[in-house]
Amino acid sequence: MTDLLGCSGMVDYKPLTTPAAVTKLVTPSEELFENPTQYRRIVGALQYLTITRPDLAYAVNRLCQFMHSPTVDHWALVKRVLRYIKGTLDYGLRLTSSPSTSIHAFSDSDWAGCLIDRKSTSGFAVYLGTNLISWLSKKQRTVARSSTEAEYKALADVSAEVTWVVSLLRELGMHSGQSATLWCDNLGATYLCANPVFHARTKHVEIDYHFVRDKVASGDFVVNYVSTTDQLADIFTKPLPAPR
Repeated sequence: MTDLLGCSGMVDYKPLTTPAAVTKLVTPSEELFENPTQYRRIVGALQYLTITRPDLAYAVNRLCQFMHSPTVDHWALVKRVLRYIKGTLDYGLRLTSSPSTSIHAFSDSDWAGCLIDRKSTSGFAVYLGTNLISWLSKKQRTVARSSTEAEYKALADVSAEVTWVVSLLRELGMHSGQSATLWCDNLGATYLCANPVFHARTKHVEIDYHFVRDKVASGDFVVNYVSTTDQLADIFTKPLPAPR
């Protein structure tokens, strides 16, 4: 983190409390950044930093979407992330001894959050006991026609990740045998996981997302509703104000 601040000349800048502004960049400037190599180098380094800094995942995911032709506005977003890092040099990923080895995961999406192509952003956080072991912030491949569809796609992403984690734990002889619990803050998507009937609003959803239902039916997963205020994956899908 200190090296990043030094090579970008941001050591003496004032720190910020959030890595991304709550107001979204609607129409970025068309003026290209004069040093795109520096942009790519800094953003590439930030990707490595997210290995121990999940709080940077959403902001870095946004920055990576403009690697081919960054503008001056995109460079301003990079500097904002670096100013946030300056104020959080003591932050990291904390792992502690946990009395439980149960798996629970939070999934969320920001429906049509990208104002450029109207695609949604998926995010999830997977916990083994009390420890965060896997997380994601990623733009969805297709445009979702409803918030339920966007949330359901996010559930499919976390289901695939949890399936892999369970497989790994079984190979290591560490799986507790308990069903993994998935938490979602959209009631429509929660009901869709347990209801085998194709509703009119979801019949266009790609088939590969419906494997979530098979996991629920077989007892591998339990999908529960969680309120938005308790949704831990919120930080991976959108900019949040400092108190949040």
